[in-house]
Amino acid sequence: MEKGNKRVVKGWIFYDWANSVYNLVISSAIFPVFYANVTESHYLKTVGRDKLLPGENVMVEFFGFTLSNSVLFSYVLAASFLLVSILSPLLSGVADVTGSKKRFMQFFCYLGSFASISLFWFSPDHIEWGMLSIFLASMGFWNSLVFYNAFLPEIAEPKDHDNISARGFSMGYFGSMILLVICLSIIMLGDPAYTKYSFVLVGLWWMGFAQVTFRRLPHNVNKKAVKSGRIFKGVVELKRVFNEFRQTKRLKRYLLSFFFFNTGVQTVMLMAVVFAKKEIDWGEAGGDAGLIVAILLIQILGAGGAYLMSYISSLIGNLRTLIFVVIGWMILCIWAYWLQSPTEFYFLAAGIGLVMGGVQALSRSTYSKFLPTTDNHASYFSFYDVAEKIGIVLGLFFFGLMEYLTGNLRASVLSIVAFFAIGLVLLIFVPRKESAKGRKVLIASRLAALKAKEGLGE
Repeated sequence: MEKGNKRVVKGWIFYDWANSVYNLVISSAIFPVFYANVTESHYLKTVGRDKLLPGENVMVEFFGFTLSNSVLFSYVLAASFLLVSILSPLLSGVADVTGSKKRFMQFFCYLGSFASISLFWFSPDHIEWGMLSIFLASMGFWNSLVFYNAFLPEIAEPKDHDNISARGFSMGYFGSMILLVICLSIIMLGDPAYTKYSFVLVGLWWMGFAQVTFRRLPHNVNKKAVKSGRIFKGVVELKRVFNEFRQTKRLKRYLLSFFFFNTGVQTVMLMAVVFAKKEIDWGEAGGDAGLIVAILLIQILGAGGAYLMSYISSLIGNLRTLIFVVIGWMILCIWAYWLQSPTEFYFLAAGIGLVMGGVQALSRSTYSKFLPTTDNHASYFSFYDVAEKIGIVLGLFFFGLMEYLTGNLRASVLSIVAFFAIGLVLLIFVPRKESAKGRKVLIASRLAALKAKEGLGE
């Protein structure tokens, strides 16, 4: 396939515009507040009170177990990340063998979209069904990204990966911000009961704009024949790619570094709203409006940060740029420990937006650049995805553990610096080029794989 085709590249970028609304509206902004409000209202009705006691947790019944609403929410998300970590390598192996990345991407896109729409019927009276919707929406979003990211090295030359990746994230930030403003307008100008329509809009936006991507991305780029025994062949292919991956010094070291610094990034992003709600003095307003302003600020500067870091990387290289970005994250986490006022938090949000856009776009494009010559992009990107998801689970667990041990949420934020520090040290030792030994092993592995396919008549 011709690399650098503008129509195909724009189609690929458009999926960021389509799917990012889930990450903002459902994961970060509207659904967490909606979930907290409806479960609290249901709990107070159950205990016969009008408001919570100081320090009291909202408890919910889930398959006969009683636990707090926040713990249930975090457990369901963690379970979805773990299942994605298990499924994505297996399915990516099948996708590489059969050339069906686009089909898998479509399946998980529609799964996530319809699961988001089903949140319209979320009810604390039947919370098991509601949490299943959250579980499936998370699975659909994250699994679709495995196959989406795997298209990048197929549609563009390595020299263009940074710019294209940055354009994708920027489109995602702007698109999700537009829908968030639409949803907030419906809620504030209409009725709070209209909040549920936001989830319908997310699903329709996601699957609707994804059609642009699906029409333009190629199917089965390498013209692989679809034969019986797909799962077995997928496992065999994944095993072969993993053995090949183990021989890559640069890629292996980079992925290990990514595991640690991205654990810090994702933990901060997921827990920022919780931190701001509990630790910042918002006055009588309670902070909901202030948090929305901060989220919009992060989105706007995140788009700019993606382009800025892409430009800087063209001057000094990806690894050096990532080193400076990770140092920036460390400084922000240390500052977060001390800040008190909403104004300070807005400045923190601005800083997070700049480094968030930069680190996400550069992390993806750097990994893509470091891949060996291969047509097994989905398998390689599944390793990237597993590192990201296991990191999220580890980060959330560590964050909660530190708060439990210290009784101080600020200490949890400060402790996240350790992940950035480890990632920074590992990043410094990532080779600028693949070792000569590694290149020879990869070439030998590729030739052996080609001979094996020829022997099987593929």
